[in-house]
Amino acid sequence: MKKWIFSAVTYVIIVIFAYIVYDSISMKGKVEQKVSDHSAAEDHGTHDNTSNETSDDHHEHKNEENTENQIKIQVQEENGHIMITLKDFLGNPLKNLEINHEKLMHLIVVDEHLDQYYHLHPEEIAAGQFKVKSQLNEGHYKAFVDIKLGDLAYKVDPIPFKVGNPSTIEHNHPSLEVDKNLEKTVDENSVKLSATDLVVGEPVTLSFDVHGVELEPYLGAMGHVVILDEKAQEYLHVHPQNENEPVFETEFSDAGIYKIWAEFKVNGKVTAFPFVVEVK
Repeated sequence: MKKWIFSAVTYVIIVIFAYIVYDSISMKGKVEQKVSDHSAAEDHGTHDNTSNETSDDHHEHKNEENTENQIKIQVQEENGHIMITLKDFLGNPLKNLEINHEKLMHLIVVDEHLDQYYHLHPEEIAAGQFKVKSQLNEGHYKAFVDIKLGDLAYKVDPIPFKVGNPSTIEHNHPSLEVDKNLEKTVDENSVKLSATDLVVGEPVTLSFDVHGVELEPYLGAMGHVVILDEKAQEYLHVHPQNENEPVFETEFSDAGIYKIWAEFKVNGKVTAFPFVVEVK
């Protein structure tokens, strides 16, 4: 009898001990799992934060890409010269322009009727300051400062300025008349324009027939083409596809009437040939 009781007590003790051991192992597993889950959650949270920061950085980067201008430009005519001042977004003089087609700056100036056209190359007189002699008559003009920057966003936009004291009354000018004949003669030289379909959003090839005249390199290219819409808001400056032919390729983002100036150098003289076309 005593032996049976002893065996029963021993069995109970073993069962209790086994349960304690099992419960201890089970709790340890739960604690480790909880710690693991918490750690994973922290890691996941860190990943999410990093993702958000990356997303923000990307967003800022996109905003930076969408910024059309990070510099300020002032153009004015004084004492027979056109003065151009360039400053960065902090107001500091803009430095370290890159040479683009042999010049630091190409300045395109047109009058309000798009009758007068000038392609000038101001000289740098101080940090962020350029100057060029002016032959402009009294009137309203728009300047297009064509420069090349390394690390700042920049888009060539029209900069209105005036010469003298012209009337401030706004004139409603008629639209440019599209040329029916795309052959122009200037200074006894004739140039004919042939274009592929002038369609928005499609590559357009502009080919110029100079009738056998020997063209000379001008600013590192066999000619230059500047294009403005009739309101002088959209600006395109196009260079030839190769060094041998006056063939240019561009693309129009909006339909409308555009004026094209094709510049060629012959016998040491640069001449601009104007054409008016419609893009559909």
